Amino acid sequence: MENSKSLNIVLLVGGASPEREVSKESSKSIRESLIKLGHSVSLVDPAYGLQQPAEVEDFFKPGEQFPVSHKNYVEAFTLEVFKNADLVFIGLHGKWGEDGTVQALLELLGIPFTGSGVLSSSLAMDKAIAKIIMRHNGVKVPDGFLVHRDKVNLAEIARTINNSFGYPCVIKPNDQGSTCGLSICKQESELEAAINLCLEYTDAVLIEEFIPGRELTVGILDKAVLPPLEIRPKHGLYDYECKYTDGMSDYLVPAPVTYDIDSQLRDQTIRAHVALGCSVYSRADFRLTTDDKIYCLEVNTLPGMTSHSLIPKMAKAAGTSFDELVDQIVKLSLKHE
Repeated sequence: MENSKSLNIVLLVGGASPEREVSKESSKSIRESLIKLGHSVSLVDPAYGLQQPAEVEDFFKPGEQFPVSHKNYVEAFTLEVFKNADLVFIGLHGKWGEDGTVQALLELLGIPFTGSGVLSSSLAMDKAIAKIIMRHNGVKVPDGFLVHRDKVNLAEIARTINNSFGYPCVIKPNDQGSTCGLSICKQESELEAAINLCLEYTDAVLIEEFIPGRELTVGILDKAVLPPLEIRPKHGLYDYECKYTDGMSDYLVPAPVTYDIDSQLRDQTIRAHVALGCSVYSRADFRLTTDDKIYCLEVNTLPGMTSHSLIPKMAKAAGTSFDELVDQIVKLSLKHE
């Protein structure tokens, strides 16, 4: 595919979140596509700071070339490569990637970037706040409550669960993705271990009612809603292994749902996207119960772009190739700047 204008694009890869390896996979695919589109691509791993690998392949290798820390980010953005950048393509995932941190630094530098802005990114990544905003805007979300590290009281938490939605319930970090630190508690005796696991990833634990049902997701590219996709994981839960291991999930797109459910999914996706102020592209994840109730679990402002990722699968079902998808993200990001 020919691109009308060749750009100097800095692609952010890796980062300091638990989703670092996933980011490497996404960024590798994105880089290949950007080069096919005729752009000049420079790689920066912000978690390395001023020390950056000399060879392209070293950015994508398992393991680390240099010490990794979110504290290196500010120094990384002083690198010379940013001075001539037309666009920064954010290939990062999770905390320190899609939570507004990088977006804020780039806004200060005055460099256009892909995806949503600072406020939308930070709101969507704060799952508890995002739920409040979405509910206020007509999006149905699971019931839940937030507990901070210094307020953890197992007896009180157990009492709140028993008096509200009961078991099973979901224990997950309020500010991570890819199900990192997530547990399904089937009974009160599992609560302490689940919270301790969660606290390895965050200082804020989100406790939600468990919504049984089918796993569905819907993407938005600009103002176009992509075909809903159903995920059928080999495990009962669409966990990290099922997300990123070949053969561990089946994907049906368009999802085999009724016209009415399809319409509701699209409506809820638009409402969530607009409520959080997202731009360019996003992906909303849902559960569909046996009695056809739809619950939005969360919104992703930088959806994955690996071979396993869902936005590329939905785009393909809509007749958009991976390269065309990347091209649209680039053009839309410059348009929204």
